[in-house]
Amino acid sequence: MEKLISIDKAVSKIQDGATIMFGGFMANGSAEKLIDVLVAKNIKNLTIICNDSGLIDKGVGKLIVNKQCTKLIASHIGLNKETGRQMTEGELDVSLVPQGTLVEQIRSGGYGLGGVLTRTGIGTLIEEGKQKVEVDGVTYLLEKPLRADFAIIFGSVVDKYGNIAYHGSTNNFNNVMAAAADITIVEAEKLVEIGELLPNHVVTPGVFVNYIVN
Repeated sequence: MEKLISIDKAVSKIQDGATIMFGGFMANGSAEKLIDVLVAKNIKNLTIICNDSGLIDKGVGKLIVNKQCTKLIASHIGLNKETGRQMTEGELDVSLVPQGTLVEQIRSGGYGLGGVLTRTGIGTLIEEGKQKVEVDGVTYLLEKPLRADFAIIFGSVVDKYGNIAYHGSTNNFNNVMAAAADITIVEAEKLVEIGELLPNHVVTPGVFVNYIVN
């Protein structure tokens, strides 16, 4: 299958109401070109799963400012004041998840696990309505897997099969999200031929990537 497609064709696969995972940490390692086209297409009623909601003019924050999202699942809202306003006014359903728990829920979704046991949140509002499991006399919360219809991720260097290398901290959530969606689209900062990436430099194997845009 030819994985390299245009950005417009990639975004045309995403419909109103989709659940999308976005890589990035305060917009570092975000797929800015893909996000810009999503904004331009004005695809609505999105549920987005990400570390944070970025900034007003960068990362997934642009989708929130444009009121394309109905639900946000993240570890914090970032420096996007509009996210806070929409949350306070009841315009946006925000589910805040401890960062370590969030990444392990995504990992569970990608690796076919039934969830993750964690003590984070025991004795707080986080435990409300969640199943508890006792192991060797210690009580844990069962946090269920997270998956999405799409993962929109960023790669510093990507070959035409979809193998990805990252520059420094741009890795963040991108790698773990690649396996946790039905369709994974990577935005390549630099596109190279198959074989140009040294095997030891590959972090995300191309088997997890459906489409590549450049």
